[in-house]
Amino acid sequence: MEENNNNKKSGFMTGLILGFVLAAGVVVILLILWRGAYKRLLSNGATVNGSYGFTGELVNDKMVSKLRTLEYLVDKYYLNEYTVEDMREGVYEGLIDSLGDRYGEYYTKEELKEAKEKSSGTFGGIGAYIGYDQNNNCCVIAGTFTDSPAEKAGLREGDLIYMVDGEDVSAMDTNEVVSRVRGPEGSTVHMSLVRQGSDDLIEVDIVREQIESDTVYSEMLEDNIGYIQIEEFDTVTFEQFVDALAVLKGQGAKGIIIDVRSNPGGNLDTACDIARYIIPEGIICYTVDKYDNRIDYTSDGEHELELPLVMLVNGYSASASEILTGAAKDHGKARVVGSTTYGKGIVQTIVPIDDGSAVKLTTCAYYTPSGVCIHGTGIEPDVAVDFNSDEYYNEGKDNQLDAAVEEMHKLWEETK
Repeated sequence: MEENNNNKKSGFMTGLILGFVLAAGVVVILLILWRGAYKRLLSNGATVNGSYGFTGELVNDKMVSKLRTLEYLVDKYYLNEYTVEDMREGVYEGLIDSLGDRYGEYYTKEELKEAKEKSSGTFGGIGAYIGYDQNNNCCVIAGTFTDSPAEKAGLREGDLIYMVDGEDVSAMDTNEVVSRVRGPEGSTVHMSLVRQGSDDLIEVDIVREQIESDTVYSEMLEDNIGYIQIEEFDTVTFEQFVDALAVLKGQGAKGIIIDVRSNPGGNLDTACDIARYIIPEGIICYTVDKYDNRIDYTSDGEHELELPLVMLVNGYSASASEILTGAAKDHGKARVVGSTTYGKGIVQTIVPIDDGSAVKLTTCAYYTPSGVCIHGTGIEPDVAVDFNSDEYYNEGKDNQLDAAVEEMHKLWEETK
């Protein structure tokens, strides 16, 4: 009887331990599955709801106490009207601004809607590309859409943006300036600009229009040289590029010039889709995040361009423009003409939050196929040609495009 009892006790303890082990295993498996599902949700554009148990160092009792003190002081002493909701949004915006990332941004629900409209290629504005001039530390007109209100008002590439509607914006980042320039169709924006060679400010009133950007422009130049200008990389751009390339090939193009001058970038996937119509099988670019996770963007080579190619760039060719240029150059598919590109070798991701707001954060760096991160340095052209603005605006002569045409003729001679 004693032996049987001992066996029963031993069996009970063994079963109990085994039960704990199995239960722990199930918990671990569920946690792994949950983490994987959560990552997949984010990658598929799902919203973030709360912190999922994250406990950081920022929001603690001391911070909450200070926020309540600040709210009390504002309520007691501040002269002008305000709303609690505006204060809350200001706290969220300030948190992201504190990162010191020029490309990081907090979006309210309304601002997120505007950002989506902009990336789709349709928005209310003046039809100008607004970039950042690193030499003067202020925003600049990096180019204008064809037949846009900005072009008709005489805005020029290189015009520094000093004031918008009487407000000094010279110290504001690109996102803030863009938000002030954009507005409802039919409304007017007044801009004060600093132009090289002019002693006085350039003052213009521009009526905003609904900008439905044709992001790709193409034509056949002399000697059957096909010319494609990509103004930015929106969701509509890839289809427009493929159509333009097909038309030029059908017209008998013997070479292609792709002009991404003053193209500020845009959608990474769009740039990669276009690269797949240019480069052979291989890497277009790859990204690396803070955890050293690498993602390769590749081409299968099925649509490789068989015609000689010249890429035309300048100091405002940024981000997705540099991805396309870097891929074409590293694979030996293009001769690059113009001036050194902007040097934006980082990628931003917009992460929606379940209350309708969102944050845009710099999440990874990208590298060209040869393993170079061009952030802060840009891509050096094979043939350096500085833009002659006086010839362009006074005589209608584009010296950089002329140089690209000359290089196309050299490519033909080299392949004979």
